[in-house]
Amino acid sequence: MREMRRSIRILGVPMDLGQSRRGVDMGPSAIRYAGLQARLERLGYSVEDGGNIAVPVPEEVRLTGPGGMRYLEAVAEVCERVFEATREAVVRGRFPIILGGDHSIAMGTIAGVVAAAGPVGVLWIDAHGDFNTPETSPSGNIHGMPLAHLVGNGHPRLIQIGGPTPTLRPEQVVLIGVRSLDPGERQALAGSGMLVFTMREIDELGIATVVRQALTRLKAWPRLHVSLDLDVLDPQVAPGVGTPVPGGLTYREAHLMMELLADSGRVGSVDVVEINPILDDRNRTAELAVELLASLLGQQIL
Repeated sequence: MREMRRSIRILGVPMDLGQSRRGVDMGPSAIRYAGLQARLERLGYSVEDGGNIAVPVPEEVRLTGPGGMRYLEAVAEVCERVFEATREAVVRGRFPIILGGDHSIAMGTIAGVVAAAGPVGVLWIDAHGDFNTPETSPSGNIHGMPLAHLVGNGHPRLIQIGGPTPTLRPEQVVLIGVRSLDPGERQALAGSGMLVFTMREIDELGIATVVRQALTRLKAWPRLHVSLDLDVLDPQVAPGVGTPVPGGLTYREAHLMMELLADSGRVGSVDVVEINPILDDRNRTAELAVELLASLLGQQIL
């Protein structure tokens, strides 16, 4: 795992079809502008940038699909392209860093990793559960549904991205940082079998204990995927996100989490999502994303 990590492939997915607030399609450009490739090369990595995966603009595609799901077919097609690109990167021995774009892209990212490397443990780091289905979603926005579809709940078109069966089992997933859930989503998540660390648990236990417990929970899967939504951080720290929620992680809590995951030596892929430069302050949130990725990939204070 550590040897594979020395070669990185960056892929951008300028997707904003999964949610209704425009701007997250500019996330990959903002992160690149913040100096991601140079930062990782200074850490000793070989870095190749594979450019962006093609994503249609909303004006080009049909808005509403079955069950009120917004841009269903277009989202599915993009996620299939993400699946293929991620799978290819892992097969070639690269550590894929997938830049969103909204969180719907994780359906393709994680399916691609699993297709190439076999079952993985997933750390879903997010202010939201992303566990809605078409029946529970109040908006029809697919960026609130990817985790549900990854474990087999929802529309078959999305469940079957990358293969005929669900990508994950609930016990392969740990959520960290949750603090905003829709009513139906809350009920489904409570009975899902996934381990969920809300902000209350983080406040009570501390982020170091939470991360160590998460790693223990996922000990059956040596390889881990990190799905990092920047809205897990407090808006005072990360203002440029599409769906901000007060009371999130501090700057140091987020870095310590990444540092502990780096220490584990088990992380083999990551997606970074939901940065909205339109709402940001002088690219602060994209710069923070670069800093967190550097910590995840081994940057140390001393």
